Amino acid sequence: MLTITTTDALADFCNEARKHPYVTVDTEFLRERTYYSKLCLVQLAMPGKDDSNGCLVDPLVEGLSLEPLYDLFRDENVVKVFHAARQDIEIFQVDAGVIPTPLFDTQVASMVCGFGEQVGYDTLVRKITKEEIDKSSRFTDWSRRPLSDAQKSYALADVTHLRQVYEFLAKKLKDANRAHWVAEEMKILNSPETYTVKPADAWKRVKTRNNNPRFLAIVRELAEFREDYAQTRNIPRSRVFKDDALAEIAATKPKDHSDLGRSRLLLREARKGDIAEGILKSVKAGLNCKEADLPRTERSGQKLQVNPALADLLRVLLKAKTGTVGVASKLVAPASELDAIAAGERDVNALKGWRFEVFGEDALKLCNGEIALAAKGSNVVSVPV
Repeated sequence: MLTITTTDALADFCNEARKHPYVTVDTEFLRERTYYSKLCLVQLAMPGKDDSNGCLVDPLVEGLSLEPLYDLFRDENVVKVFHAARQDIEIFQVDAGVIPTPLFDTQVASMVCGFGEQVGYDTLVRKITKEEIDKSSRFTDWSRRPLSDAQKSYALADVTHLRQVYEFLAKKLKDANRAHWVAEEMKILNSPETYTVKPADAWKRVKTRNNNPRFLAIVRELAEFREDYAQTRNIPRSRVFKDDALAEIAATKPKDHSDLGRSRLLLREARKGDIAEGILKSVKAGLNCKEADLPRTERSGQKLQVNPALADLLRVLLKAKTGTVGVASKLVAPASELDAIAAGERDVNALKGWRFEVFGEDALKLCNGEIALAAKGSNVVSVPV
């Protein structure tokens, strides 16, 4: 099993990989104790039938540069194949501003090919290659050295099996004329904005039942402070304060350290020092926010005016259409988009690109009264009105 520990050896492997149409890629990383993922291992494999065309790259070795790998990632003639690529690519984008291109994500492709919602890698391998993956090393500490033989075998299997999975899915997409569907999805993964977390927008990820604009203004300030603090110090958000504590603070609106000390959910370390000062300033900023600058939730239930009967019909249509073509329903249109369409909104992904071909065109016809749904045997079909 080839383990690469020098820049020259990595360059040799990557130069050889550039002679092939694709290379499979995976990573092992840790994120429990940091804001940004700590890259611990990179696995690569060129086309082949055994382990001889694969390697493990140890980025923790002093003096090893990943620049030869990044040159391979920039090579437009070699497809870079991942499974559930987002977290892997985020590492390379954050560390070096590099996004592998062209890109192929087998998880997305499997959803287009009828394997269900976000199918796991081991399930996909079992269904396509009839092989079983040993999962015993999945949750080990990948930062510890030396790596065990079991860890190495597990890591390499992630990219050697991926070759057969990719070849199977790529052929199926080509035969069904759906390769452009996956290519559209890859545009999201290829966008640097996908991996950029702006502190000013962090509040939008905080789940809360209270949609009061003043409350949300405090949430916005607290979330922005937490995100900036965590990014600057490379620590998890939860180490600053958790979402439940954030919501509690936004509701109680502490004015001083004494008020802060009465919080039930705030960590002890957050009741003093820089974090405490940041919390109090954030609360004050939210309370003093001008009326015109108060945040408001998008697509609230009061704004949408969803027609529940139409939304139910859209759900039936979606299930019928995706069942016919063998595509995961949630990939085409999540429930929130169906509600939005039923409320009259048209700027949603379900009405764009390949999704329009599969579902969106008929969805609009249904909304406009141009088609109806009828039972035909065990199937639901659309009929002109």
